[in-house]
Amino acid sequence: MDSSKAEPISDRTPAVGHFLTTHWSLVLKAGKSYSTEAIEALEELCKAYWYPLYVYARRRGVTKEDAEDLTQAFFTKLLESRLISKVRPVGGRFRSFLLTTFQHFMRDEWQKQRAAKRGGGAVLSLDLIQADERYAHEPVDRLSADHLYARRWAHEVLEKALDGVRQESVEEGKEAIFDLLLPSLAESPEDGFYKSVAAKTGMTMGAVSVSAHRLRLKYRRRVREEIARTVATPADVEEELRDLMGLLRIGS
Repeated sequence: MDSSKAEPISDRTPAVGHFLTTHWSLVLKAGKSYSTEAIEALEELCKAYWYPLYVYARRRGVTKEDAEDLTQAFFTKLLESRLISKVRPVGGRFRSFLLTTFQHFMRDEWQKQRAAKRGGGAVLSLDLIQADERYAHEPVDRLSADHLYARRWAHEVLEKALDGVRQESVEEGKEAIFDLLLPSLAESPEDGFYKSVAAKTGMTMGAVSVSAHRLRLKYRRRVREEIARTVATPADVEEELRDLMGLLRIGS
């Protein structure tokens, strides 16, 4: 989707009804006890958002093979060493914590890890096979490693939100209308779009418009929920939403 035409996700979007304390906020509360629940929450976050770190390493000049090893070694260290109980994230955001900790790892510990067997001791399953294929489509020579990391993070949030809406539509038996309305989910539809969908489905234009509106509301709710998983308090959600929209405009 063209982010330059995207509607503000935060506008007229209902507040998060139940803050998702089972993820980053749970990890933060775990402290030195580092409960099994917190470890599982951290693993879920890492699996969802490891790719921005891979992109960061590549933009810093790390080769494909070393970036794969580096990313895997970092998460192995993160999940096995109780590092989370010793380091506090910047601004209560998982993405800030992840990048800061990764930068320290690259500077201080990566050379120690390179002597180890490639892939040995991995505790997190990452889709590294497709990582380089995805990286080939990233912007070239326009964004710094930090900005590319942040922008890729924003896209990961939107992609996970979209996957959630798609799954919800499948469960409701509305996959066909979801596929047709997808182009209007985050952008203003072109003239004649609703008429075209109506002709394909036999629905009235009014019904198509209502369906599109409901789908957009679901998408915005999912984006907010996805963000809520990665910040420490409900108050952080709005600020992160503003940052997300700004990041999507960088390099677009």
